[in-house]
Amino acid sequence: MPKVKRSRKPPPDGWELIEPTLDELDQKMREGSFSNLQTSVSQKANKSIVYHGRLIKRIRYIFDLFYKRKAISRELYEYCIKEGYADKNLIAKWKKQGYENLCCLRCIQTRDTNFGTNCICRVPKGKLEVGRIIECTHCGCRGCSG
Repeated sequence: MPKVKRSRKPPPDGWELIEPTLDELDQKMREGSFSNLQTSVSQKANKSIVYHGRLIKRIRYIFDLFYKRKAISRELYEYCIKEGYADKNLIAKWKKQGYENLCCLRCIQTRDTNFGTNCICRVPKGKLEVGRIIECTHCGCRGCSG
């Protein structure tokens, strides 16, 4: 995992309130990604999915603080984006209707699929066969369309 690079500029007010939670989420990501380096290919893929899920939790935490709970300032929100704690493009999609639970940007890119469509996890569960378990090949999501 690449280390988050901090700028020389001091963080804005309110940073000391969210820093422990962000550090805890970073620590959980490190534990999951470096726990056993000699693993099989399927286990490595599973670890990358777990890492992706924990990364999404960190971005979702910042999104909820700013847009849902209005607990942090715009200056602190922009600082988190600039420092790499959150993904600006994913948050922009979460603000749009129908993309509130989007797991990653690769799932909506049509160039990554064979027929120029979205990922299977974007298909509503009501439109799939009963009992069929779906899983995204990119991130391991089991249905983020709702």
